[in-house]
Amino acid sequence: MPSNSSEYTIEAMELGPMENFIYLLVNEPSKTAAVVDPAWDVPTIISRAKQLGVSITDVLLTHSHHDHINGLDQLLSRYDAQVHLLKSEAEFWGAELVKPSLHHGGDHIKLGNTEIDILHTPGHTPGSACYRVGDDLITGDTLFVFGCGRCDLHGGDPEQMHTTLKRFRDELPASIVIHPGHHYAVQKTSTLGEELEGNPFMHFTEVDKFVRYRMKIHDQVRNSPYSAVKKESLKSLGI
Repeated sequence: MPSNSSEYTIEAMELGPMENFIYLLVNEPSKTAAVVDPAWDVPTIISRAKQLGVSITDVLLTHSHHDHINGLDQLLSRYDAQVHLLKSEAEFWGAELVKPSLHHGGDHIKLGNTEIDILHTPGHTPGSACYRVGDDLITGDTLFVFGCGRCDLHGGDPEQMHTTLKRFRDELPASIVIHPGHHYAVQKTSTLGEELEGNPFMHFTEVDKFVRYRMKIHDQVRNSPYSAVKKESLKSLGI
């Protein structure tokens, strides 16, 4: 339950055949919770919320791919929860959601007295979002531990992904803790500082080299579970 605040906790549940992390973000004073990317096993999500004694009031979507939203309708049949996503992702998705809260990057929402910052992080999809809570960042399929999301699926754009990861490098503290959308690595979480040292996608400053590595090379030379890759080792790949 990695969190550095007594005000909120973040609990990861690894569910489904694609090693998805579904998160329960809990505001402790109000005992309210947000589910991040409800998928695969809604009874387990509900059971854990009951064990924690919390009420699910919100749903935070990082993006609209099936493996991150396939439990949404089932969850909403049990809870009158407010669904949050970026407006650009709703337009890309095209689903008929009932009164969702549509946001833009830079918006803030509250869960009890816990403030959640919404970051627009395109690359995996046009409206991918990351959610920052204190010193924690829930990254969906934008940034994995020692990896990043694919850009060859519908809506993917490697140049946008490069820009997004550059913003992480330039704008976020190295101490922030990364909570990814899948358990693809040798560890479940990391800090941005660890990613700057060991994530190959964070080593590229030139967009053309990043695009070549993401689209042509990475999947040929790496398999999960991902471990740290030093910048120097990329030289052997000719990039």
